Amino acid sequence: MDSFKELLRPLPVLAQNLLIQWGGVILRLILIIILAKLVLRFGYSLIDRIFKDKNNIITLGNKSETFSGLFKSLLRYLIIFVSILMILREFVDITPILAGAGIAGLAVGFGAQSLVKDIITGFFVIIEDQFSVGDHVTIDSYSGIVEHVGLRVTKVRDFGGQLHIFPNSRIEIITNHSQGPQRALVDIPVTYEENVDHVLEALREICEKFSREYPAVREGPEVLGVVNLGDSEVVVRIIAKTEPMQQWYIERELRRVIKNHFEQTGIEIPYPRRVLLMRSEKTGKGIPPEGVKNGE
Repeated sequence: MDSFKELLRPLPVLAQNLLIQWGGVILRLILIIILAKLVLRFGYSLIDRIFKDKNNIITLGNKSETFSGLFKSLLRYLIIFVSILMILREFVDITPILAGAGIAGLAVGFGAQSLVKDIITGFFVIIEDQFSVGDHVTIDSYSGIVEHVGLRVTKVRDFGGQLHIFPNSRIEIITNHSQGPQRALVDIPVTYEENVDHVLEALREICEKFSREYPAVREGPEVLGVVNLGDSEVVVRIIAKTEPMQQWYIERELRRVIKNHFEQTGIEIPYPRRVLLMRSEKTGKGIPPEGVKNGE
């Protein structure tokens, strides 16, 4: 301290006093900020080890990411609150502030009712297991994957890449597509010229082999039968139960496997056809184009 004063001796007395007074304050503010960041980083690492380590005693499955984010939010708010109090202490006496915290809390509570509702709703979302991070949900007509469940907001990223942020208190109707097996549905059209019984038997063989080769299939696939007789096609429906978020993959693979099998066995899939009639100038009657016989 004496050496520091010796360095300040050439300066005016007022400047010396200001540097001595505020130099310590600035140094303590820097130390508070650095300490807060270190505690926050250590806390985040500890929370990840508790909830995400597979060898840990606490195993929450797919909810580990949800609880990890929740406790990180709590830790972040706590550190920010304590840091603000420590910084204020460097400038003013915070004892009267703490003494009046009860009255101030009531005033803030009345002014921040929506914030309190968000926090309470966030706790109930987690406790009641309505959805977790990684779930496929639909909230207020917006569908996507849950990326974050916090005390105040929930973040859902849709399949187009947009991130939707919902205040927890505004969430009313939730459709969770990730709880329990999901349904894969595939409609297969064939031409009227095909033998329906032969087609059904071929599809059953395909489905039996498919269920053994794809672990994501929980039940089925099962051939329901003919579900529609269209203008130029007979539609056969196949359903299966899959792991969550795997139903679209199973539908794509079913269509691919069936298409390849139909090509190998000669079963025809209908496609649009157009018949052209050329009108004769002499008779005014329609005649088929060249190369097509009458009656075909």
